[in-house]
Amino acid sequence: MRSLRPKSTFSRSILVAALVSTTTLTLFAQGSAESNPIDQVLQNAVNENRLPGVVAMVAVADKVTYQGTFGKRDTTKNIRLTVDSIFRIASMTKPVTSVAVMQLVEGGRVKLDEPAATYLPELAHVQVLEGFDPGTGKAKLRPPTTPPTVRQLLTHTSGFAYEFFDPELQRYVATGAVPSARQGDDGFLKAPLLFDPGTRWEYGISTDWLGKLVEKVGGQTLEDYFRQHIFQPLGMTDTFFDVPPDKQARVVALHQRLEDGSFMEPPQQPFQPVRFFSGGGGLYATANDYMKFLRMLMDGGKVGSKRILKSETVAQMSRNQIGDLVLVQLRSLLPQFAKDPVRIPGSLDKFSLGFAINTRPVPGGRSPGSLAWAGIFNTFFWIDPSRKTCAVIMMQILPFSDEVTNSVVEKFERAVYASSAGAAAFRLGRN
Repeated sequence: MRSLRPKSTFSRSILVAALVSTTTLTLFAQGSAESNPIDQVLQNAVNENRLPGVVAMVAVADKVTYQGTFGKRDTTKNIRLTVDSIFRIASMTKPVTSVAVMQLVEGGRVKLDEPAATYLPELAHVQVLEGFDPGTGKAKLRPPTTPPTVRQLLTHTSGFAYEFFDPELQRYVATGAVPSARQGDDGFLKAPLLFDPGTRWEYGISTDWLGKLVEKVGGQTLEDYFRQHIFQPLGMTDTFFDVPPDKQARVVALHQRLEDGSFMEPPQQPFQPVRFFSGGGGLYATANDYMKFLRMLMDGGKVGSKRILKSETVAQMSRNQIGDLVLVQLRSLLPQFAKDPVRIPGSLDKFSLGFAINTRPVPGGRSPGSLAWAGIFNTFFWIDPSRKTCAVIMMQILPFSDEVTNSVVEKFERAVYASSAGAAAFRLGRN
């Protein structure tokens, strides 16, 4: 989930109805819930003022089987959400960056177990923060026992963290030794490690470093690399770091949940040019565009005739890569952006090369071995390879890990698998 960076302050989960010929695509631009269980969940959430708006899509096998939009894109101006509404996807940028890195691995230009400093010399001198001197308050730093590798950056076992999830790093930032991630540029990349690489899992700025690696090895900006090697081949025409002026009106307004459970829409800030292409969290996208990306992964690296990764690479990216390590419970230090403790639906306990994995089945939901992640503004996805099902659900509301929003996401997942297309996906998984 990263990037607590709306323009103002931080600049920044399927169904397949197509498994049987009688199943048709369900489209609801602003429809009534009718008898569709997915519609019921999402429409009720909006009708009961638990969400200002939501867009969701599901795909099974090779077809999109559900698409629904409910609520408002802008509550102040009373503008309805549309299927082409553009969302801040924040940390759902990370899987895109991970795919870019694996393209370079496929091409022999990057090796997973090489020190990342091989490609980014500035990482050769990274230090581990061991704490602070009790007398002077000065940070105590030492060299890591081993340098962080590319694989460790992909799996969040590098030692890097986020200041808003770790009190030690937050204190270090407060000393002025390194800029806050909230600043909007790449100064926060100067932050130290919090532990020796490979010794534990902790979510952090690793994927921002990978974005830098793609730029260095790929020889172009991250924006240009994504456009040429991922977005254009997949037909992702509404995914950007910088949203073009003629598309900015389609960007969904950000809402803040208040203590009484209601929400407000803060004044919208003007768009400013991106100062840093954040591989960890800088993209805007539509649900339709991100679904194309998910379907590519679900289909082993291709959509139709467009292949951007080998099937073997996607299989590698889908396996646990952290051994006996487990995902740690994140604690939020900024409750207005993420509720404490931070929880992402899906029983996630392992990590692959760019995705979290649930090794146990989710009751009424996804299968073991499914891939998932989310974005701080409450955008979520999952890919269920065994049932060939993927889904994405997007909202624009803070804080992340809010009980109401998580409940909607979990009900959405159960509705996906309870629907007719979900039953088809279950049959597919047994074949």
